[in-house]
Amino acid sequence: MLLSLVLHMYSMRCVLPAAVLLGSAPTYVLAWGAWRLLSAFLPARLYQAVDDRLYCVYQSMVLFFFENYTGVQILLYGDLPKNKENIIYLANHQSTVDWIIADILAVRQNALGHVRYVLKDGLKWLPLYGCYFSQHGGIYVKRSAKFNEKEMRSKLQSYMNAGTPMYLVIFPEGTRYNPELTKVISASQTFAAQEGFAVLKHVLTPRIKATHVAFDSMKNYLDAIYDVTVAFEGTVDDKGQRKEAPSMAEFLCKECPKIHIHIDRIDKKDVPEEQAYMRRWLHERFEIKDKLLIEFYDSLDPERRNKFPGESVNSKLSLKKTLPSLLILSGLTAGMLMTEAGRKLYVRTWIYGTLIGCLWVSIKA
Repeated sequence: MLLSLVLHMYSMRCVLPAAVLLGSAPTYVLAWGAWRLLSAFLPARLYQAVDDRLYCVYQSMVLFFFENYTGVQILLYGDLPKNKENIIYLANHQSTVDWIIADILAVRQNALGHVRYVLKDGLKWLPLYGCYFSQHGGIYVKRSAKFNEKEMRSKLQSYMNAGTPMYLVIFPEGTRYNPELTKVISASQTFAAQEGFAVLKHVLTPRIKATHVAFDSMKNYLDAIYDVTVAFEGTVDDKGQRKEAPSMAEFLCKECPKIHIHIDRIDKKDVPEEQAYMRRWLHERFEIKDKLLIEFYDSLDPERRNKFPGESVNSKLSLKKTLPSLLILSGLTAGMLMTEAGRKLYVRTWIYGTLIGCLWVSIKA
Protein backbone atom coordinates (compact mmCIF):
# COMPACT_ATOMS: atom_id res chain seq x y z
CA MET A 1 0.00 0.00 0.00
CA LEU A 2 2.84 2.36 0.87
CA LEU A 3 4.49 1.57 -2.47
CA SER A 4 1.25 2.33 -4.29
CA LEU A 5 1.03 5.67 -2.50
CA VAL A 6 4.61 6.52 -3.41
CA LEU A 7 3.99 5.63 -7.06
CA HIS A 8 0.80 7.67 -7.05
CA MET A 9 2.56 10.70 -5.57
CA TYR A 10 5.34 10.31 -8.13
CA SER A 11 2.90 10.30 -11.04
CA MET A 12 1.15 13.37 -9.59
CA ARG A 13 4.33 15.41 -9.99
CA CYS A 14 3.47 16.13 -13.62
CA VAL A 15 -0.30 16.51 -13.08
CA LEU A 16 -0.15 20.01 -11.61
CA PRO A 17 2.04 21.47 -14.41
CA ALA A 18 -0.08 19.75 -17.08
CA ALA A 19 -3.31 20.99 -15.49
CA VAL A 20 -2.07 24.58 -15.33
CA LEU A 21 -0.53 24.60 -18.83
CA LEU A 22 -3.54 23.01 -20.53
CA GLY A 23 -6.06 24.67 -18.23
CA SER A 24 -4.85 28.16 -19.10
CA ALA A 25 -5.00 27.54 -22.86
CA PRO A 26 -8.59 28.87 -23.29
CA THR A 27 -7.69 31.98 -21.28
CA TYR A 28 -4.71 32.63 -23.51
CA VAL A 29 -6.66 31.99 -26.71
CA LEU A 30 -9.41 34.39 -25.58
CA ALA A 31 -6.85 37.11 -24.88
CA TRP A 32 -5.13 36.53 -28.20
CA GLY A 33 -8.47 36.37 -30.08
CA ALA A 34 -9.58 39.69 -28.59
CA TRP A 35 -6.33 41.31 -29.71
CA ARG A 36 -6.66 39.73 -33.16
CA LEU A 37 -10.08 41.33 -33.62
CA LEU A 38 -9.01 44.69 -32.21
CA SER A 39 -5.96 44.81 -34.48
CA ALA A 40 -7.80 43.86 -37.67
CA PHE A 41 -7.45 47.38 -39.05
CA LEU A 42 -4.08 48.14 -37.53
CA PRO A 43 -0.66 47.68 -39.17
CA ALA A 44 0.51 44.05 -39.27
CA ARG A 45 3.73 45.06 -37.54
CA LEU A 46 1.78 46.30 -34.48
CA TYR A 47 -0.31 43.12 -34.31
CA GLN A 48 2.86 41.03 -34.47
CA ALA A 49 4.59 42.99 -31.72
CA VAL A 50 1.73 42.48 -29.28
CA ASP A 51 1.26 38.85 -30.33
CA ASP A 52 4.95 38.23 -29.65
CA ARG A 53 4.51 39.76 -26.21
CA LEU A 54 1.49 37.55 -25.47
CA TYR A 55 3.39 34.50 -26.66
CA CYS A 56 6.28 35.46 -24.39
CA VAL A 57 3.89 35.54 -21.41
CA TYR A 58 2.57 32.05 -22.10
CA GLN A 59 5.95 30.51 -22.85
CA SER A 60 7.43 32.11 -19.73
CA MET A 61 4.82 30.17 -17.76
CA VAL A 62 5.85 27.02 -19.64
CA LEU A 63 9.46 27.67 -18.65
CA PHE A 64 8.46 28.13 -15.02
CA PHE A 65 7.46 24.48 -14.93
CA PHE A 66 10.18 23.09 -17.20
CA GLU A 67 13.02 24.95 -15.47
CA ASN A 68 12.10 26.39 -12.08
CA TYR A 69 9.68 23.64 -11.02
CA THR A 70 11.81 20.71 -12.18
CA GLY A 71 15.05 22.27 -10.96
CA VAL A 72 16.86 20.99 -14.05
CA GLN A 73 20.40 22.26 -14.49
CA ILE A 74 21.06 23.95 -17.84
CA LEU A 75 24.65 23.69 -19.04
CA LEU A 76 25.55 25.84 -22.05
CA TYR A 77 28.58 25.26 -24.28
CA GLY A 78 29.78 27.32 -27.22
CA ASP A 79 28.68 30.77 -28.31
CA LEU A 80 25.13 31.89 -27.53
CA PRO A 81 24.94 35.65 -28.27
CA LYS A 82 23.38 37.83 -25.57
CA ASN A 83 21.46 39.94 -28.07
CA LYS A 84 18.47 38.79 -30.11
CA GLU A 85 18.96 38.11 -33.82
CA ASN A 86 17.00 36.89 -36.81
CA ILE A 87 18.11 33.28 -37.04
CA ILE A 88 17.38 29.75 -38.16
CA TYR A 89 17.76 27.29 -35.30
CA LEU A 90 18.87 23.78 -36.37
CA ALA A 91 18.92 21.04 -33.75
CA ASN A 92 18.96 17.30 -33.27
CA HIS A 93 15.54 15.87 -32.40
CA GLN A 94 15.04 13.19 -29.76
CA SER A 95 12.18 14.25 -27.48
CA THR A 96 9.03 16.36 -27.26
CA VAL A 97 11.05 18.45 -24.79
CA ASP A 98 13.16 19.65 -27.75
CA TRP A 99 10.48 22.28 -28.43
CA ILE A 100 11.13 23.69 -24.97
CA ILE A 101 14.91 23.76 -25.50
CA ALA A 102 14.42 26.47 -28.13
CA ASP A 103 12.50 28.50 -25.53
CA ILE A 104 15.27 27.91 -22.99
CA LEU A 105 17.83 29.52 -25.31
CA ALA A 106 15.54 32.25 -26.65
CA VAL A 107 14.55 33.53 -23.20
CA ARG A 108 18.24 34.05 -22.42
CA GLN A 109 18.43 36.39 -25.42
CA ASN A 110 15.15 38.18 -24.62
CA ALA A 111 13.77 36.68 -27.84
CA LEU A 112 11.18 34.28 -26.42
CA GLY A 113 8.27 35.89 -28.25
CA HIS A 114 10.09 35.52 -31.57
CA VAL A 115 10.24 31.70 -31.52
CA ARG A 116 8.40 30.13 -34.47
CA TYR A 117 8.48 26.53 -35.60
CA VAL A 118 8.52 24.48 -38.76
CA LEU A 119 6.13 21.72 -37.71
CA LYS A 120 4.99 18.44 -39.18
CA ASP A 121 1.58 18.81 -40.78
CA GLY A 122 -0.33 16.54 -38.38
CA LEU A 123 0.26 18.90 -35.44
CA LYS A 124 -2.07 21.51 -36.94
CA TRP A 125 -5.01 19.50 -35.59
CA LEU A 126 -4.00 20.02 -31.95
CA PRO A 127 -6.95 21.59 -30.10
CA LEU A 128 -6.48 25.38 -29.81
CA TYR A 129 -2.69 25.18 -30.15
CA GLY A 130 -2.66 23.97 -33.77
CA CYS A 131 -4.40 27.04 -35.13
CA TYR A 132 -2.54 29.45 -32.87
CA PHE A 133 0.92 28.20 -33.83
CA SER A 134 0.03 28.92 -37.45
CA GLN A 135 -1.15 32.42 -36.53
CA HIS A 136 2.02 33.09 -34.55
CA GLY A 137 4.23 32.33 -37.55
CA GLY A 138 4.57 28.57 -37.44
CA ILE A 139 4.76 26.72 -40.75
CA TYR A 140 3.25 23.27 -41.20
CA VAL A 141 5.03 21.08 -43.73
CA LYS A 142 4.46 17.63 -45.20
CA ARG A 143 7.26 15.19 -45.76
CA SER A 144 9.06 14.13 -48.93
CA ALA A 145 7.07 14.41 -52.17
CA LYS A 146 4.16 16.22 -50.48
CA PHE A 147 6.39 19.07 -49.28
CA ASN A 148 4.94 22.36 -50.60
CA GLU A 149 7.93 24.61 -51.24
CA LYS A 150 5.90 27.41 -52.83
CA GLU A 151 3.59 27.68 -49.83
CA MET A 152 6.48 27.80 -47.36
CA ARG A 153 8.26 30.50 -49.36
CA SER A 154 5.05 32.52 -49.54
CA LYS A 155 4.53 32.41 -45.78
CA LEU A 156 8.11 33.35 -45.02
CA GLN A 157 7.91 36.25 -47.46
CA SER A 158 4.75 37.54 -45.78
CA TYR A 159 6.50 37.48 -42.40
CA MET A 160 9.49 39.35 -43.77
CA ASN A 161 7.23 41.94 -45.41
CA ALA A 162 5.64 42.55 -42.00
CA GLY A 163 9.06 42.88 -40.35
CA THR A 164 8.41 39.82 -38.18
CA PRO A 165 11.39 38.96 -35.91
CA MET A 166 12.46 35.43 -36.77
CA TYR A 167 13.74 32.71 -34.46
CA LEU A 168 12.78 29.86 -36.77
CA VAL A 169 13.19 26.40 -35.27
CA ILE A 170 13.80 23.46 -37.62
CA PHE A 171 14.57 19.83 -36.79
CA PRO A 172 16.16 18.60 -40.04
CA GLU A 173 15.96 14.91 -39.09
CA GLY A 174 12.21 15.11 -39.64
CA THR A 175 11.42 12.69 -36.81
CA ARG A 176 12.71 11.94 -33.33
CA TYR A 177 15.80 9.80 -32.80
CA ASN A 178 14.97 6.87 -30.55
CA PRO A 179 17.72 4.27 -29.95
CA GLU A 180 15.04 1.62 -29.46
CA LEU A 181 13.71 2.10 -33.02
CA THR A 182 16.54 0.24 -34.70
CA LYS A 183 14.72 -0.10 -38.05
CA VAL A 184 14.40 3.68 -38.37
CA ILE A 185 18.08 4.19 -37.51
CA SER A 186 19.18 1.43 -39.88
CA ALA A 187 17.11 2.89 -42.74
CA SER A 188 18.60 6.33 -42.11
CA GLN A 189 22.14 4.94 -42.08
CA THR A 190 21.53 2.93 -45.26
CA PHE A 191 20.23 6.03 -47.03
CA ALA A 192 23.30 8.04 -45.97
CA ALA A 193 25.65 5.33 -47.28
CA GLN A 194 23.79 5.14 -50.60
CA GLU A 195 24.06 8.91 -51.02
CA GLY A 196 27.78 8.89 -50.26
CA PHE A 197 27.45 10.56 -46.86
CA ALA A 198 29.03 9.56 -43.57
CA VAL A 199 26.93 7.12 -41.55
CA LEU A 200 25.75 8.69 -38.28
CA LYS A 201 25.29 6.91 -34.96
CA HIS A 202 23.48 9.21 -32.51
CA VAL A 203 21.48 11.32 -34.97
CA LEU A 204 19.47 10.56 -38.10
CA THR A 205 20.45 11.66 -41.60
CA PRO A 206 19.15 15.24 -41.97
CA ARG A 207 16.71 16.27 -44.69
CA ILE A 208 17.49 19.40 -46.64
CA LYS A 209 14.22 20.77 -48.03
CA ALA A 210 12.84 22.90 -45.19
CA THR A 211 16.28 24.18 -44.22
CA HIS A 212 17.16 25.17 -47.79
CA VAL A 213 13.81 26.86 -48.45
CA ALA A 214 14.02 28.78 -45.17
CA PHE A 215 17.58 29.96 -45.74
CA ASP A 216 17.11 30.72 -49.44
CA SER A 217 13.94 32.71 -48.72
CA MET A 218 15.39 34.70 -45.82
CA LYS A 219 19.11 34.94 -46.60
CA ASN A 220 18.98 38.74 -46.79
CA TYR A 221 16.83 38.92 -43.64
CA LEU A 222 18.82 36.60 -41.38
CA ASP A 223 21.82 37.31 -39.20
CA ALA A 224 22.97 33.75 -38.58
CA ILE A 225 22.20 30.07 -38.15
CA TYR A 226 22.37 28.50 -34.70
CA ASP A 227 23.56 24.89 -34.84
CA VAL A 228 22.31 23.41 -31.56
CA THR A 229 23.20 19.99 -30.15
CA VAL A 230 21.27 18.73 -27.12
CA ALA A 231 21.93 15.85 -24.74
CA PHE A 232 19.80 14.86 -21.74
CA GLU A 233 21.81 13.53 -18.83
CA GLY A 234 20.51 10.30 -17.31
CA THR A 235 19.63 8.66 -20.62
CA VAL A 236 22.07 5.76 -20.34
CA ASP A 237 21.06 2.33 -19.00
CA ASP A 238 22.98 0.04 -16.61
CA LYS A 239 24.89 -1.45 -19.54
CA GLY A 240 26.10 1.93 -20.70
CA GLN A 241 23.77 2.01 -23.71
CA ARG A 242 21.86 5.10 -24.70
CA LYS A 243 18.13 4.91 -24.02
CA GLU A 244 15.13 6.94 -25.10
CA ALA A 245 15.14 10.63 -24.11
CA PRO A 246 12.53 11.76 -21.55
CA SER A 247 9.06 12.72 -22.72
CA MET A 248 7.45 15.94 -21.50
CA ALA A 249 5.60 14.03 -18.77
CA GLU A 250 8.77 12.25 -17.62
CA PHE A 251 10.67 15.51 -17.68
CA LEU A 252 8.04 17.22 -15.51
CA CYS A 253 8.37 14.26 -13.11
CA LYS A 254 11.95 15.49 -12.64
CA GLU A 255 13.60 12.50 -14.32
CA CYS A 256 16.26 14.61 -16.05
CA PRO A 257 18.84 16.26 -13.75
CA LYS A 258 20.78 18.15 -16.43
CA ILE A 259 20.45 19.32 -20.03
CA HIS A 260 23.65 19.89 -21.98
CA ILE A 261 23.25 22.36 -24.87
CA HIS A 262 26.04 23.07 -27.35
CA ILE A 263 25.60 26.13 -29.61
CA ASP A 264 27.57 27.03 -32.73
CA ARG A 265 26.70 30.41 -34.21
CA ILE A 266 27.31 30.29 -37.96
CA ASP A 267 27.33 33.55 -39.88
CA LYS A 268 25.05 33.43 -42.91
CA LYS A 269 27.93 34.21 -45.27
CA ASP A 270 29.47 30.86 -44.32
CA VAL A 271 26.42 28.87 -45.45
CA PRO A 272 26.35 27.66 -49.09
CA GLU A 273 23.30 28.84 -51.02
CA GLU A 274 22.91 26.16 -53.69
CA GLN A 275 20.84 23.21 -52.50
CA ALA A 276 23.37 20.51 -53.47
CA TYR A 277 26.17 22.25 -51.58
CA MET A 278 23.92 23.06 -48.65
CA ARG A 279 22.90 19.43 -48.45
CA ARG A 280 26.53 18.44 -48.04
CA TRP A 281 27.09 21.27 -45.56
CA LEU A 282 24.07 20.25 -43.45
CA HIS A 283 25.24 16.65 -43.30
CA GLU A 284 28.67 17.83 -42.22
CA ARG A 285 27.05 19.83 -39.43
CA PHE A 286 25.28 16.66 -38.30
CA GLU A 287 28.58 14.80 -38.41
CA ILE A 288 29.85 17.37 -35.89
CA LYS A 289 26.75 16.78 -33.76
CA ASP A 290 27.33 13.04 -33.94
CA LYS A 291 30.93 13.41 -32.77
CA LEU A 292 29.79 15.56 -29.85
CA LEU A 293 27.19 12.95 -28.87
CA ILE A 294 29.66 10.07 -29.28
CA GLU A 295 31.94 11.89 -26.86
CA PHE A 296 28.98 12.43 -24.51
CA TYR A 297 27.67 8.85 -24.53
CA ASP A 298 30.53 6.59 -25.64
CA SER A 299 33.84 8.14 -24.56
CA LEU A 300 36.27 5.52 -23.25
CA ASP A 301 37.35 8.01 -20.62
CA PRO A 302 34.68 8.15 -17.86
CA GLU A 303 35.76 11.71 -17.05
CA ARG A 304 34.75 12.85 -20.54
CA ARG A 305 31.33 11.20 -20.58
CA ASN A 306 28.09 13.07 -19.77
CA LYS A 307 29.46 16.37 -21.02
CA PHE A 308 30.49 18.06 -24.23
CA PRO A 309 34.09 19.11 -24.91
CA GLY A 310 35.05 22.57 -23.73
CA GLU A 311 33.92 24.81 -20.91
CA SER A 312 30.28 24.94 -19.85
CA VAL A 313 28.25 27.65 -18.14
CA ASN A 314 25.61 26.73 -15.58
CA SER A 315 22.76 28.99 -16.66
CA LYS A 316 19.95 29.47 -14.14
CA LEU A 317 16.69 31.16 -15.12
CA SER A 318 15.45 33.74 -12.65
CA LEU A 319 11.95 33.42 -11.21
CA LYS A 320 11.49 37.08 -12.12
CA LYS A 321 11.21 35.99 -15.76
CA THR A 322 8.67 33.23 -15.23
CA LEU A 323 6.65 33.59 -12.03
CA PRO A 324 4.73 36.77 -13.06
CA SER A 325 3.42 35.00 -16.17
CA LEU A 326 2.31 32.01 -14.09
CA LEU A 327 0.46 34.28 -11.65
CA ILE A 328 -1.20 36.31 -14.40
CA LEU A 329 -2.48 33.40 -16.49
CA SER A 330 -3.45 31.13 -13.61
CA GLY A 331 -5.12 34.06 -11.86
CA LEU A 332 -7.17 34.99 -14.92
CA THR A 333 -8.14 31.35 -15.45
CA ALA A 334 -9.17 30.90 -11.81
CA GLY A 335 -11.19 34.11 -11.97
CA MET A 336 -13.01 32.90 -15.06
CA LEU A 337 -13.84 29.54 -13.48
CA MET A 338 -15.30 31.15 -10.34
CA THR A 339 -18.44 32.39 -12.12
CA GLU A 340 -21.06 30.45 -14.03
CA ALA A 341 -20.75 32.75 -17.06
CA GLY A 342 -17.00 32.37 -16.97
CA ARG A 343 -17.22 28.57 -16.83
CA LYS A 344 -19.55 28.53 -19.82
CA LEU A 345 -17.20 30.79 -21.76
CA TYR A 346 -14.28 28.57 -20.79
CA VAL A 347 -15.95 25.38 -22.02
CA ARG A 348 -17.21 27.03 -25.19
CA THR A 349 -13.72 28.29 -25.94
CA TRP A 350 -12.38 24.73 -25.73
CA ILE A 351 -15.17 23.37 -27.96
CA TYR A 352 -15.78 26.12 -30.48
CA GLY A 353 -12.18 27.32 -30.47
CA THR A 354 -11.05 23.82 -31.41
CA LEU A 355 -13.69 23.45 -34.14
CA ILE A 356 -13.04 26.88 -35.64
CA GLY A 357 -9.29 26.34 -35.38
CA CYS A 358 -9.47 23.00 -37.19
CA LEU A 359 -11.62 24.58 -39.90
CA TRP A 360 -9.15 27.46 -40.25
CA VAL A 361 -6.05 25.30 -40.55
CA SER A 362 -7.78 22.96 -43.01
CA ILE A 363 -8.22 25.96 -45.29
CA LYS A 364 -5.19 28.12 -44.54
CA ALA A 365 -2.41 26.07 -42.95
